[in-house]
Amino acid sequence: MSTAMMTQNATSQIIKSLLNKDHTISIFSKEAAYAIEATAIKTDLNSGKITLEIHYKGASLSPYLKNDTICFDIEALRHTAGEEQQIHNIEHVPAYVTKIDTYTYHLECQLPDSIFASDNRGALRVPFILGMHARAHLNVFEHELNLEGKVRNLSVGGCLVYVSLEDSMALSANQTLPSVTLEFPNGDTFTTEGRIRHMRPFGSHGYAAIGIEFINMSATMMEKLFHYVSESEFEAAFRSGLQDSVARAKSRLFIADAKEKKMQQKEERELVKNSQQSPLLRGVLEIAQQLQVILMFIKNKDLFPEESLYECVDSLLYMVNQNRKALQYALMFLHDEPEWVRHAIQVGSQLAMVLITRDPHASQTREALAGALLHTMGKPLLISEKLPSLKIHMSPSQTEILKDHVHALNAKLATLGWVPSPTCSDIICHANERLDGSGYPYGKTSDALSERVRLISVIKIINKLTHVRNSQQPRQPLDAYRWVNNRPAIYEKSLLVEYIQHFGLYPIGSLAKFSNGFLAWIMDVDAKGMPCKVNVIKNLSFIDTSIDTVLENNDFTQIGRLEGTVNPSDYNIHMIN
Repeated sequence: MSTAMMTQNATSQIIKSLLNKDHTISIFSKEAAYAIEATAIKTDLNSGKITLEIHYKGASLSPYLKNDTICFDIEALRHTAGEEQQIHNIEHVPAYVTKIDTYTYHLECQLPDSIFASDNRGALRVPFILGMHARAHLNVFEHELNLEGKVRNLSVGGCLVYVSLEDSMALSANQTLPSVTLEFPNGDTFTTEGRIRHMRPFGSHGYAAIGIEFINMSATMMEKLFHYVSESEFEAAFRSGLQDSVARAKSRLFIADAKEKKMQQKEERELVKNSQQSPLLRGVLEIAQQLQVILMFIKNKDLFPEESLYECVDSLLYMVNQNRKALQYALMFLHDEPEWVRHAIQVGSQLAMVLITRDPHASQTREALAGALLHTMGKPLLISEKLPSLKIHMSPSQTEILKDHVHALNAKLATLGWVPSPTCSDIICHANERLDGSGYPYGKTSDALSERVRLISVIKIINKLTHVRNSQQPRQPLDAYRWVNNRPAIYEKSLLVEYIQHFGLYPIGSLAKFSNGFLAWIMDVDAKGMPCKVNVIKNLSFIDTSIDTVLENNDFTQIGRLEGTVNPSDYNIHMIN
């Protein structure tokens, strides 16, 4: 890029375009397990200064301040169909910190003049700005696992790709990727081998940023890559106004072909589905995201993010105490999260609900919930070529591998030097044990199991039975209760009775069928455990038409008497967040 094409404070123009839209700003560090949300309170585009305000209750900002510089992502939120995603990442900008009060800080940042930077090997790194994008296809295990992501920057040395947090479970720093394919909007592709150099959470919407180094490239491949980097450089200059639009037209690489347009339309439909969420549901989904970030850190960093774990614990406890029924309904919307995350949050929340009802001030409830959230985290640690994904239909040998998840987690925690409390460890180690010794990993019997472990074993099995697992269809709650009740040698009957008293025969979040042919999600139940508030979503007389009507029990005459709960998949019903 010639100096004649550069203008002062070019980065400010990019930031201005993003700040003029609904946006989020996240201050991050490769050494911190979560980003800090920030607000831009002052901008001076002429001098290239921006002042960010943060509210931070941590002990020290030092993990986010390296040599008096910070890194942040700014993401414009998309609200309308056809609107391009805009994300900009700025690293190592000088920042002067002023403490305003106990938890409030102002960070005055000096933005770089140029939108371009150099990678670790000195090559020009081109940011994909103002809607620029390319898709990335990562081959993780040969012929076994392929992941998709989006390119955030590109150089002749490598690229930054973001993928979903769920997909990042199969990745780790220094891992070699058999192939990395970049696909530009016009259909051009570039493929090479890659090596993961670093990973971190990306933004605040459930993504991981993966830094990939290109390796083992031939001279022909290098020539092709130089072309794509050059085209991307001119496109970034064109979009940001650094390149005279008369002198050069838009790069053909970034003109979408028919295939790309179809994929964008699909993404836009998903955006519309997820555009409106209740604050409580957002809170639950943030905890799901944070558990995956914790996993990323224990896999790839030499630390255990304890503070982040207990923020998740305390947030869930707050939700339980504030509005238990609303939380029960929100928990049902975790269906798109990884199975180990969904199971951990739902089981942990129900355990906390029962324990708090028994004794609101019990000192060990917090530690028991921490153990429940961690218990399944060993499963993604076992991902390998023999077990390439947790979403596949598992063979008997893969199921046996998965049974080692408790040992895998404990071994990792020991390596990191983090020692859980006795109560937390009890839940982590023994939640899969059974009264008759048929559980795993230690085969302990009832006399060696704590009362909390006996309780969570009942909660866990009911949760497993009422959700799809390894292609097995879910049971209805009443059927699951009967299954557990018929196995008194394995599960304690008195605890099953206590569970039913808490969550009822028609649990909140179940799909109910009514005699007039209506299907409705149960949103609330009365003191007798009967539905008293539902969201009607389908009239089976008009199967192709959807409804979205909330009814109280006084209006149930419109939909008829309750016939029972049903499996949503039997009626092709899918919950939408």
